[in-house]
Amino acid sequence: MTRRKTRKIRTTTALSCAALATSALLAGCQDDRGARPSSTSETSAAPHGYVEGAEETSEQQSRLVLADAGTGAVGVLDLITEGITPLRRTDGIRELWTDGRFGYLRTDDATYAVDSGTWTVDHGDHVHYYRAEIRHVGRIGGQDAARIHSDRAVTAVSSDGGDTELFDRKKLENGTVPRGRALTGSGAGAVVPYKEHLLVVAAGAGRDTVDVRTRGGTPVASLKEPCARARGEAVTRRGVVFGCADGALLVREDNGTFSAEKIPYGEPVGAGERAVGFRHRAGSTTLAATSGDDAVWVLDVTDRAWTRIRTGPVVAANTAGEGAPLLVLGEDGALTAYDIATRKRTARKELLAKGADSAVIEIDTSRAYVNDAAARKIHEIDYNDGLRLARTFPLDFAPTHMVETGR
Repeated sequence: MTRRKTRKIRTTTALSCAALATSALLAGCQDDRGARPSSTSETSAAPHGYVEGAEETSEQQSRLVLADAGTGAVGVLDLITEGITPLRRTDGIRELWTDGRFGYLRTDDATYAVDSGTWTVDHGDHVHYYRAEIRHVGRIGGQDAARIHSDRAVTAVSSDGGDTELFDRKKLENGTVPRGRALTGSGAGAVVPYKEHLLVVAAGAGRDTVDVRTRGGTPVASLKEPCARARGEAVTRRGVVFGCADGALLVREDNGTFSAEKIPYGEPVGAGERAVGFRHRAGSTTLAATSGDDAVWVLDVTDRAWTRIRTGPVVAANTAGEGAPLLVLGEDGALTAYDIATRKRTARKELLAKGADSAVIEIDTSRAYVNDAAARKIHEIDYNDGLRLARTFPLDFAPTHMVETGR
């Protein structure tokens, strides 16, 4: 069975951009930093969206980075070809994160970057999809790395102790880990590259604010709306969401000016029931986060609204948003779909063995993926068809950790 096709994307050439030079449509052909394409013959000869060493495709190239906490096995599963590429064995894997292209393996000794070789560049009015070589890149941080966030220019690695190092993203993409540059005075909170700046949570510095800095670390502004005991963050199309003790803080940028807006829970929420770890489909503005042991928060960023759904004991949750169901994996191993508007269960499927507490749910526009470490499998679920099992991918190692890339 082959993976479903996604919508075709028309790309423009550099010559098309030149022809539109006097039109407002030129903005759609600008690069990620808003700069106009170069007029040199070298740029003019290359198609718009050209990336050296990568193949541009007409559909999203989804892949799963998988890691076995027991044996240290690491592999990348291509969801289109169904092939798996083994990577360097990495002992002591404790966590796995992604920024849409790279997987970051936190171990007992260090943090390592692996390039899944697939990513998406969203220009707003059109999208480019790419695939390239899959490879182990190297050590990018210590064993105390706690958060990693990236944009097209910089990758920020923040430690448990509050130190943050900034890495040149282009050099990572070329297959080498550059020397990191320390971001001074960042406190103990997250650092999120966003809109050519850095959003720095000032947690632990005697303040409850989000500061805006240049990529070089120079302070630009301190946002007025506070975010007490900030924990958890997510980048969406409508801005960056930070989890706060009393709700969420949405940080946006408009013509170089940053603003912050609080989205309160609207009801008293105890410390153990607040949202602290957000999951969502890339490009979606609907976020899911567990709430205590038996419920899930859904945050609709567009409508600035929270919904709490009682689910029973929960291991993992996610949603594709925009009318899609909330998916919840319970401690009993069953996957359940909920209608977010009515909070009612709409489908249920027995999927994993009871007690699969390391499982996660990755989700895209039409499929969800659940890692089954005990059975050494990945399950692909069609959540729009009553949680139908679309495909199963058998593995020769236990996928304790999983992230989806290409987004």
